[in-house]
Amino acid sequence: MTITAPTRPDTLADPARVPTVVVTGAKGPAGRALARQFEVLRAAGLALRTVGADMLPGADPAWDSTAVLPAVHDAEYLASLRRLLERVEADLLIPTVAEELPILAQTGQSLAPDSSCAVVLSGAGPSAACADKLLTMWALDAAGVSIPRYRAITVGDDAAGLIAWAEGPVVVKPRVSRGGRGVHLVEHRDDPVHTAGSWIAQSFAPGTEYCPQVYRSPHTGEVRVVVVEKTELKQGRVGNAAHARRLPEGEAVDVAWLAECAVTALDLVGPVDLDIRRDEQGVPVVLEVNARFGANSHLAPELLHAVLRDWDLTSAVARPGATGVHA
Repeated sequence: MTITAPTRPDTLADPARVPTVVVTGAKGPAGRALARQFEVLRAAGLALRTVGADMLPGADPAWDSTAVLPAVHDAEYLASLRRLLERVEADLLIPTVAEELPILAQTGQSLAPDSSCAVVLSGAGPSAACADKLLTMWALDAAGVSIPRYRAITVGDDAAGLIAWAEGPVVVKPRVSRGGRGVHLVEHRDDPVHTAGSWIAQSFAPGTEYCPQVYRSPHTGEVRVVVVEKTELKQGRVGNAAHARRLPEGEAVDVAWLAECAVTALDLVGPVDLDIRRDEQGVPVVLEVNARFGANSHLAPELLHAVLRDWDLTSAVARPGATGVHA
């Protein structure tokens, strides 16, 4: 286990200064979930300035201010993000766009001018493993973590061959993508299939689907798991959650245990969002791991509280006499 403890930004030496948090992907599902939580924290007495950054322009009352960034793979992306952090004097950057995580993890603290801004992110290796669903499966498979059968799609694959390989329906998805984009269920021999190496197939697990919200402390490695059940999926039997609910502690303990095993095996720290589903025998298997806040993080607000604690912002922003804040 490699734990790299984040350091407190030097700019917080002035106790009167209000810290600034920048969130990328602010208009996406994960960004919107965080915006809701920051509003609750401010109402409870935390003095924070939030900046929502996104490719899409336009003001958003959920954030104190907004900023426009180029697409992640645009040549100007890193320079634009660096200028933004410098301009708003950011103390903390919370990235929520999947494609930017391995780039930012490689960039490290050199992204932030004078190293004054901490980044909520796992290391370069773990971030890269989670950015590609095939690499995620390889890493979890090697660690003995429960996963579905899987394989890379190759030219010449067809629905009949994949169904025969899986001995049943398969889920085909892009290796690199956000959310449920491109995910489709292949059940019949004449179903269309993407036949390129940039796609992955997994045997279909037909049982209940969960999206555990996990936090692993970068200081101690301690793991906190909140199990969230997807009660309705946007694409019917696969895809993102249209509705979800937080399960009481003590329910689906096997799912919580598996989520912790996956996060630890991948050596992730900070917030993690997973997709786990039960197979035909009711055994949970890990489908995907997102090394960031997810769209349902508002159902587990203790994750954001833990970020503010471990990245050492809480003591700097708590107002005297504030109540309802548990970091």
